[in-house]
Amino acid sequence: MSFKVAINGYGRIGQCVLRAIYESGYRDQLQVVALNELSDIDTVSYLTRYDTTHGRFPVAVDHDGQNLLINGDSIRVLSEEDPDKLPWAEMDIDLVLECSGSFSDRDSAQQHIKSGAQRLLFSQPADTDVDATIVYGFNDQLLQADQQIVAAGSCTTNCIVPVLNLLHRELTILSGVTTTIHSAMNDQPVIDSYHQTDLRLTRSSMHSIIPVDTSLNKGIDRLLPELAGRFESLHVRVPTINVSLLDISLNVANTTNANQVNSILQQAAQGPLKGLLGYTEEPHASVDFNRDSRSGIVDGTQTRVSGGNMIKLLCWFDNEWGFANRMLDVAQAWLNKE
Repeated sequence: MSFKVAINGYGRIGQCVLRAIYESGYRDQLQVVALNELSDIDTVSYLTRYDTTHGRFPVAVDHDGQNLLINGDSIRVLSEEDPDKLPWAEMDIDLVLECSGSFSDRDSAQQHIKSGAQRLLFSQPADTDVDATIVYGFNDQLLQADQQIVAAGSCTTNCIVPVLNLLHRELTILSGVTTTIHSAMNDQPVIDSYHQTDLRLTRSSMHSIIPVDTSLNKGIDRLLPELAGRFESLHVRVPTINVSLLDISLNVANTTNANQVNSILQQAAQGPLKGLLGYTEEPHASVDFNRDSRSGIVDGTQTRVSGGNMIKLLCWFDNEWGFANRMLDVAQAWLNKE
C-alpha cells in the first residue's frame, strides 16, 4: 500500500528525506505528493538535482513551474508560511514530514492536522506533549495507529540511545558524559556574521571548532528514564560538511574491559540491530561514513577502559543521511500500523 506524504521545509534533512525515498527503497510505500518550501521552484529543483555532500540525484529531475518532476512522479511545490492554508485535505495527505526545524510544539504541529493531514512526524526532538518520541530499533514498538504527532528524535539520540541501552543492560551505567563532534550546520556563517541567539555562532564555521549548546542529555533522560539525571552533554561544531562523531564516557557498576565492551556492541550490530548499528575495527576517517544509512557505527579500535569501570567509546554517524533513513523507517512503520 502506498501512502501520500508531504514534506514541510526543504533544507538539509528535507532534501535527504526526498532523496532517500528514491534511493533507499521507500518509494513503494511512501509517495511524496507535495513539499512546502518558501524558496522558488527553480532553486528547489536545482538543489534537488545537485548536492555537494551527496552528489547528483540518481534520476532525472525537472519542473513545470508548479510541480517538481522526478522519475515520472509529479510533486506539487508550495510556498506557504501559514500551515492553516496548506491544502492537505484536498491532497489527502497521510503524513507530513516536518523538516523545517522552525517549531517543535504540539500546537504548531496541530495546524497541519487541522489543514487535513492525518499525521505529522518531526525531524527533530519535540516537546514532551507529542504522542511519542521514537528511536527506530529501540522503541518503535510504541507506535500506535491512533497517534497523530510523533518525533523521530535527533541524529545524536538515534546514534547513542541503542548503544547506551545495550551497555546498561550488561554493565549498569552509573553516569556518563557525551561530547558530540558535529559537522558545521546551516545556522553558522561561512565568515563571521551576526547570529540571533548565540555569540559563538557568529564565528566562521570553516575556521574554528565552536562549542554550542546541546540538549542531548535531556533526550537520553526522556528515552532512557532509568538513566535520568546521570548524563551531561557537550557539543562542538567542526569545519567539515557532513559526518559526525559521538565521544562517550561511561562509569559502569560491573567491572569490564575493552574486549567485552566491543563484543557486546559487535554482537548487536551483527544481530538484532544489523543495518541500524555498525561496528568496525578498520582505521577510518569521518569521510568514510558519508552516506552511511546506519544510525551509528562503533569504532572498536578506539574503545578504552580505565580502571575496569570507566569506558570511552567513539561512534561515527552520518548526521544527514543516517537520520533521514531513520525518519523514513519510523514513518513507514507508523503508517503500517493502520
